[in-house]
Amino acid sequence: MKFIDRERELSALEKFWKGKEAQLIVIYGKRRIGKTELIKRFIKGKPHIYSLAQRINEYENIKLLSEAVGNFFDEEILMRKGFENWRWFFEYLKKHAGKRLILVIDEFPYLAEANKGASSIFQAGWDEYLRDIPIFLILCGSSITMMEEKVLSYKAPLYGRRTGQIFLKPFSFSIARKFYPRLPFESCLEFYSIAGGNPSYLKRFNPKLSLDANIKENILQPEAFLHNEVEFILREELREPRNYFAILKSIALSKNKVGEIVNETGLEKGILHKYLFILEDLHAIQKEIPVTERNPLKSRKGIYKLQDQFFRFWFGYILPNKGNIEEGKIDHVLRKIKRDFNLLVAENYEQVARELVKSYEREFFPIGKIGRWWDRNEEIDIVAFNEEDNKVLFGEVKWSNKPVGVNIYEDLKRKAQRVELGKGKKSEYFCLFSKGGFTKDMRQLAKKEKVILFRKDKLIRI
Repeated sequence: MKFIDRERELSALEKFWKGKEAQLIVIYGKRRIGKTELIKRFIKGKPHIYSLAQRINEYENIKLLSEAVGNFFDEEILMRKGFENWRWFFEYLKKHAGKRLILVIDEFPYLAEANKGASSIFQAGWDEYLRDIPIFLILCGSSITMMEEKVLSYKAPLYGRRTGQIFLKPFSFSIARKFYPRLPFESCLEFYSIAGGNPSYLKRFNPKLSLDANIKENILQPEAFLHNEVEFILREELREPRNYFAILKSIALSKNKVGEIVNETGLEKGILHKYLFILEDLHAIQKEIPVTERNPLKSRKGIYKLQDQFFRFWFGYILPNKGNIEEGKIDHVLRKIKRDFNLLVAENYEQVARELVKSYEREFFPIGKIGRWWDRNEEIDIVAFNEEDNKVLFGEVKWSNKPVGVNIYEDLKRKAQRVELGKGKKSEYFCLFSKGGFTKDMRQLAKKEKVILFRKDKLIRI
């Protein structure tokens, strides 16, 4: 499959490459998010040494690195005997790297596991040997915790040495859809509601097979690639994942508030906050606040949501059905998934709708902030505004085969009146998203009141 997107990240790396001075670039992000593919794309055609650290002892990792260096410089003795220590390695590079050279240490956290002083070793190597030569050093890692603790944090020995960093995020829906260019919007959204924006997961889903067949083949079989993926990720990041599992399962069951999570998990409130902060740092969860809140950090309306689509699917359907899957009751589990899978798709359609609003902002106004709004029992799927221009957009999203009628629009206008947003009268815009289209009356009213209508992902010109 061809390389997709990452244009901004590649452009940043190329800009760093054009400089003559030494560079220390940090690239990190979740497992299978495409870090290595990005690096391979960047180094193609450039002089480079690539070494993948492994979960082995320090001596064996130095030996692997020695082989990579020896292969690049055509030093047979180096490939056979290797460097005795890190100092020899840095000295060799300073002596032999006369021209611009990329050095990639992939999965740097494995070096830090084997030697807790790895970050200090590389700090000394950088200060004493590398920063004065035209080296382009890339330290890459999948453990967000380790990369932040050992490389990026203020207390890390390497703090202040890096010249750039890239945190690689999952793809948006518009990019993820490029993996299935011939599939209709609805099918792409269903795949995205499971795989999210993770390129490795997206590649696993075969667009020639049905959704059911893909779920069976890639997730429901005990030996399938994605069956234990979430457990692997959490065990790599967390020393004691049991309580984190309980919290994530609670949030997947729509226990979104601190009090609800406390009741569901039995954890003390003070301890729970510590766990929640860690899960936020890992980008496993996110705290969502009504978009109109003036002081988000002080808001009491915050709720927690699973940030990753695959986490939502796995905790919602795989973890609760582990026993049935092990017993081979695959079709039984699949029926349970299909019973309310449409609710998960509908939730993701709301997210995609907010993406679409931003991409079509020329139809409205330059958007400063966009998100959801709620208060007690009322909720608006899309609220976007620009405080400088004093403009606000309200939107409703419906993932149903039933055409959206005037009643939905009138209810949206009623709820919009409850939204408090700054002072003074604002220019108001309205938009509606619908899977099943719109009634004739709604279309006529939309033309009269200039309401923007989207059917699935298409803007309807009236």
